[in-house]
Amino acid sequence: MVHGYKGVKFQNWARTYGCCPEMYFQPTSVEEIREVLALARQQNKRVKVVGGGHSPSDIACTDGFMIHMGKMNRVLKVDTEKKQVTVEAGILLAELHPQLDKHGLALSNLGAVSDVTAGGVIGSGTHNTGIKHGILATQVVALTLLTADGTILECSESSNAEVFQAARVHLGCLGVILTVTLQCVPQFHLQETTFPSTLKEVLDNLDSHLKKSEYFRFLWFPHSENVSVIYQDHTNKPPSSSANWFWDYAIGFYLLEFLLWISTFLPGLVGWINRFFFWLLFNGKKENCNLSHKIFTYECRFKQHVQDWAIPREKTKEALLELKAMLEANPKVVAHYPVEVRFTRGDDILLSPCFQRDSCYMNIIMYRPYGKDVPRLDYWLAYETIMKKVGGRPHWAKAHNCTRNDFEKMYPAFKRFCAIREKLDPTGMFLNAYLEKVFY
Repeated sequence: MVHGYKGVKFQNWARTYGCCPEMYFQPTSVEEIREVLALARQQNKRVKVVGGGHSPSDIACTDGFMIHMGKMNRVLKVDTEKKQVTVEAGILLAELHPQLDKHGLALSNLGAVSDVTAGGVIGSGTHNTGIKHGILATQVVALTLLTADGTILECSESSNAEVFQAARVHLGCLGVILTVTLQCVPQFHLQETTFPSTLKEVLDNLDSHLKKSEYFRFLWFPHSENVSVIYQDHTNKPPSSSANWFWDYAIGFYLLEFLLWISTFLPGLVGWINRFFFWLLFNGKKENCNLSHKIFTYECRFKQHVQDWAIPREKTKEALLELKAMLEANPKVVAHYPVEVRFTRGDDILLSPCFQRDSCYMNIIMYRPYGKDVPRLDYWLAYETIMKKVGGRPHWAKAHNCTRNDFEKMYPAFKRFCAIREKLDPTGMFLNAYLEKVFY
């Protein structure tokens, strides 16, 4: 018999959203999840499955039943011949990496954070960068899904193919993802090279940067021309690091947080802070080498608000220059550094922000120094307006103001996804306030 807890408060990692589910469950088996769903049907309750709680939006919140998958975190099978691994959906990527290391395997691409679950990372459309690489969900070759009525569907390109194309970015609204099979590659090392440039240089030579480095991204420092270019590429060099506690923590975290807090009283300081920190921390060339997962992932030290939209890749220059012009024309609007720009290959997953087009993701950020909110509405709205204008689609896990009307225009397959969702979950057991805005 599965045990539920009352009075548990859920908060996402950034502490931007929280909720108090009526009952909180930590199942250890499929049978226990089935019991929770049966109870929910009986009492007419809604159910939300959560993983690492890293989504900066309220996509994981509910006042009904919450299922935390943390105890369903085993590696079920490693097929070294096909280089595939099957895991329970509650496994954190941070728990999976050492297991893959043992077998000489790795995931070909990863997001910046590994304290996220296999089921959650695909459900929210998490991505990294590299024009040869799709969002993380494109590495999924099969999954199993437990639907609202207790049926288990085995999904892949050859079985329940239509559900598979929906469930690889499932938003938590199709059922409970039980297992995920990931296509791996042989273990590899990466060299990361960081060097300074200007916005004009990077935008004028975008194609050559994209060709030059397999995992290319860049950071633009608003209120300036400064850009930090980051190349990550396969290497045989031994691990080495230019990391330094004093610069990375004392300066890059503690001093920055203090100055950003002061800037909440003197907003004019933000442009100076962006330029000063670029000069201090990003003005030289740096190299790091390590196992791929140690280079891909880095610490997000600050609690923060973020927005991240995927736009057609050919619109990168236009959109960034427009954002820059908007900030120049409105000196009262402040933008923290960086604007992080990444690139992703198109795919055919129904609600992937990269559906049928190669994309550029443009991530904007506002930190919350010592938990204090900084006014961001003008920046947020101006950014969203530009993103919509160039045909953008928001990252599902991050904050946005879009509704069904917007999504129908953005996603050619939106109605197909809705039909699949309504068939798998006719009573809306897996909906919440966030998803109602999406589907109604």
